[in-house]
Amino acid sequence: QLQLVESGGGLVQPGGSLRLSCASSGSTLSYYTIGWFRQAPGKEREGVSCISSNGGSTNFADSVMGRFFISRDHAKGTVYLQMNSLKPEDTAVYYCAADLYGSSRHCIGFHDSDFNSWGQGTQVTVSS
Repeated sequence: QLQLVESGGGLVQPGGSLRLSCASSGSTLSYYTIGWFRQAPGKEREGVSCISSNGGSTNFADSVMGRFFISRDHAKGTVYLQMNSLKPEDTAVYYCAADLYGSSRHCIGFHDSDFNSWGQGTQVTVSS
């Protein structure tokens, strides 16, 4: 069973930064495209970013373009989401998820239905 675990969330002021991590307590994540998603209260879950298994392809939501960056440590199998210039509207529970079957087409497709294994989420709150 592939079990994903997110970490790094917390409370930050507007303009601050956080780095989220996604790791597996079971199999390595190195084989899979990994997506980051978020869900705020009363809103639908939305895609934030995506990175292919080899790190060669990435994608970002328009709302975070230029502020968020995704990367992966191939040796550790950990995927990171670096979030800069945070805004109150970034407040949400952030989830990482694995595309087990390549449905996302190496991040060309970017939809939550393309991802099959999900973490429990980590809370990010941006407030002054």
